[in-house]
Amino acid sequence: MSSFELAHVFCHPDFGRGGNPTGLVLDADDMTPEEMQGIAKQCGHESGFVLKPQDPDAADFRFRYFVPRHEMEMCGHATVGALWLLRTRGRISAGTYRIETESGLVMGYVGDRIEITQPIGTVTDMSGMRGDILSVLGIDASALADAPIENARTSRAKTLVPIVDAETLNAIEPDFDRMEGLCTGLDSTGLYPYAALSEKEQRYEARQFPRASGYPEDAATGIAATALASALLHHGRIADPEAGVTVIQGRAMGNPSQLQVRFARDPETGALAECRLSGNVKIW
Repeated sequence: MSSFELAHVFCHPDFGRGGNPTGLVLDADDMTPEEMQGIAKQCGHESGFVLKPQDPDAADFRFRYFVPRHEMEMCGHATVGALWLLRTRGRISAGTYRIETESGLVMGYVGDRIEITQPIGTVTDMSGMRGDILSVLGIDASALADAPIENARTSRAKTLVPIVDAETLNAIEPDFDRMEGLCTGLDSTGLYPYAALSEKEQRYEARQFPRASGYPEDAATGIAATALASALLHHGRIADPEAGVTVIQGRAMGNPSQLQVRFARDPETGALAECRLSGNVKIW
């Protein structure tokens, strides 16, 4: 089996450790899907694999992603981590890179920081499932903030559950035995309860309970952070979209993480055109 490097992505700048671990293989062209999934099982986390593009005229790389139980279309922190590792190992320099993924083309911007793109998400109200969601999370209606429960989708759908404050958020103890069935019924790949830390400073805290990844909780989830930012934008709750929002995740796991999502404009029309996701990366 090929060896991998373990990077920690979206590390919180105020802590020496933290972030979401991801196994990375930079030369995966000769690996089978079973071997890739084996790496994910071995390291116990989402893992990213860098391959030559299927269409060299359209992309610079192809990335594939696995969790212990299955392949994923897209993984934000594995993409950021792989670009960072490619740069750190001298395989790429500063610039813009086109990445084939199963969810479509992702742009990677490599400079003083790594940014990757996601489409601005779509939002669907899920209030009809409120009772089931509260039951699986083990909370009652008093724990909810004054905002809708909804699915937001960039590469894949996450169910956003607004919580009244961070203390209540971090005290949630879900019924994990029912998580997969609930998320399947929601057509969602995970529950993403969140709380506002400071609306003025555009800082939020969140937790991610995946539908069926092979572990109960994520320390940092880039696709969920872009989904949350898209929903906040949809509801007019982002004062400066180009500055964006900061999302803290993983504190309840003792693995504090920080993700940043901003929105970029189309240079020709001036309209908001995409999300850009970024954060710190470390190897130890």
